[in-house]
Amino acid sequence: MTSTIVFDPLIPWSLFSVVIIIALMMIILAILRGLNGWALRGLAAAVVIGALAGPSYQQEDRAPLNDIVLLVEDETASQRLGDRAAQTRTTADALAAEITARPNTDIRRITVPDGAGDAGTQLMTTLAEALAEEPRARIAGILAISDGRVHDADLPIDLPAPMHLIMTGLESDWDRRLSVRNAPAFAIIGEPVTLTLRIDDLGAAPEGETLAPLDISIDGEPPQTFRVPIGQDIDLPVTLPHGGRNVIRFSLPLAEGELTDRNNSALIQMNGVRDRLSVLLVSGEPHPGGRTWRNLLKSDSSVDLVHFTILRPPEKQDGVPVNELSLIAFPTRELFMERIEDFDLIIFDRYQRRGILPGLYLENIANYIQKGGAVLVSAGPDFASADSLYRSPLGLVLPGTPTARVIDRLYLPQVSDLGKRHPVTTDLPTNGDWGRWLRQIDVADPQGNVVMTGVDERPLLILNRVGEGRVALLASDHAWLWSRGYEGGGPQLELLRRLAHWMMKEPELEEEALTATAQGQSMRIIRRTLSDTVPPATVTTPDGSTATVTLEETGPGVFEGSYQGPEIGLYRLENAEQTSVIGLGPAAPREFVDTIADATALAPLTLALRGGTVRAEDGVPRLRNVRAGRPAAGRGWLGLTPRGAYETRDVRQTAILPPWLVLILSAFFITAAWLREGRR
Repeated sequence: MTSTIVFDPLIPWSLFSVVIIIALMMIILAILRGLNGWALRGLAAAVVIGALAGPSYQQEDRAPLNDIVLLVEDETASQRLGDRAAQTRTTADALAAEITARPNTDIRRITVPDGAGDAGTQLMTTLAEALAEEPRARIAGILAISDGRVHDADLPIDLPAPMHLIMTGLESDWDRRLSVRNAPAFAIIGEPVTLTLRIDDLGAAPEGETLAPLDISIDGEPPQTFRVPIGQDIDLPVTLPHGGRNVIRFSLPLAEGELTDRNNSALIQMNGVRDRLSVLLVSGEPHPGGRTWRNLLKSDSSVDLVHFTILRPPEKQDGVPVNELSLIAFPTRELFMERIEDFDLIIFDRYQRRGILPGLYLENIANYIQKGGAVLVSAGPDFASADSLYRSPLGLVLPGTPTARVIDRLYLPQVSDLGKRHPVTTDLPTNGDWGRWLRQIDVADPQGNVVMTGVDERPLLILNRVGEGRVALLASDHAWLWSRGYEGGGPQLELLRRLAHWMMKEPELEEEALTATAQGQSMRIIRRTLSDTVPPATVTTPDGSTATVTLEETGPGVFEGSYQGPEIGLYRLENAEQTSVIGLGPAAPREFVDTIADATALAPLTLALRGGTVRAEDGVPRLRNVRAGRPAAGRGWLGLTPRGAYETRDVRQTAILPPWLVLILSAFFITAAWLREGRR
């Protein structure tokens, strides 16, 4: 039972103050006038003022409430290094037993799990959620068992009681860390891009070691090892070997006594792009299709086009003096012998042999294809003639044999069943929307993939691989009819663009490819093929174990499957003869960027209410009571602030100046003052 006097004024406090001032002024006036009853008048005024203040005698029936101590246990990934997990468990159990043994004290054990994604240790977020569920007036202290590596320490939070850190880990811990900076998302194939690497030894690292072995691997190939200095930035030039995604992995072996190797690797994924694509277009004679090819290639800003049109063949005899001609001589030797390797694609548009390109040059073009070059032949009547390119050394690599027949009649180009699966011709607009062509060169014995057909399903577009290069044959010179809108036109620009880019080995147009995209720890596996079925894909995880993923057809020639990666790191994919690599998450998660225990991040919070930090390896600290505002930590002990919280069960109030008493007292003092002053 607790008793106290409370006031509940009958009028506002501002008006109450005015009444007091008026009463004082009247008493002072009575004294100045020499009235003998001024004291009695003052007592009467005091009774009235007291009544206006509404004093009451209040009695409360209170039940004391236990103090609450929050015990926060960090169970994130960095807490599983070394013997930190055992330290956390032992210290938490000992502190829980000590808190439970304290009178009038309850404990709340809170666990901090790994943050979503790569958010790291969200200890303050977890603590804020716990404080929101508890009455602040009962919180006597907060004990956090952690390595101090908290990634949301800047979260604004108003602590109701001292916070203490029991820091896990050992003073002798040390770790080696690899970090990579300046890694762009894209890089030009064949040109070096400079990455900045750094190797740091953190904590109580052994002295004397100045170099560390660094392994570098691209796309999962066997690594190359280099000795690099420790503790300084290293500029490393890297040249991407191919287009599309390139996965570069840098790694350090686990050193003796090192805390962990989770931050000993860095995974960089860069897309290789070509700076400029060089195309040589050779037109045998002017015709409407030549402008179509030129407009297509010139519209692509990434293409450098060299175009030669033979306007005056050598056999032409018109009597015009040579010195009056303004034509440019065809630099055949420079183009086809000296600089042929500079071109990514050579296009022969209605070209026939007229002695301009000797057989030696054509043989060199065939060798150029074998070594990785690309040649596209857009055939017209010239291909069916005796001067056809097929009847030259280049004919050994061309994917079709002309029958010398030129078919001049209307027909509708069709995508073959195989073409519906090939990336060059898949997903083109509906055939019914296309206009017809007027000419086709009959070709027999096709080699490679026939992706489009024409008259009576004869081969119209043939794609083939020769050696390391590629060759294509378009058995018609009437593709330009689509660009002119003849009978509604057709997807001419898209078809020719895909054709040219397939020949220049753009990764997104590979007909046999295995790729994957990642979102968090989920992997989407995409297999493109010309086959009707594919076997399950094999996934090799970072720890060397394997898993199989069934791929289901989602479109013509496209099979997909999904896989949930069990851990962060480099995954290798295999399907038939196709292989690929992909990285899930960062190679060094946020939890392992800084692994040495450190109290710096939590220092502002622990010092705000004079809390402290102790090491778990020094033993379990003692708990003692301290008053609010006093130092709450010392050597081997941590302080809790008893809050004395209570619950009010019953309240009774008794008026000190009831109305009848006020009336009697005020009347008495006023009458007494009148009588005294009247007697005088």
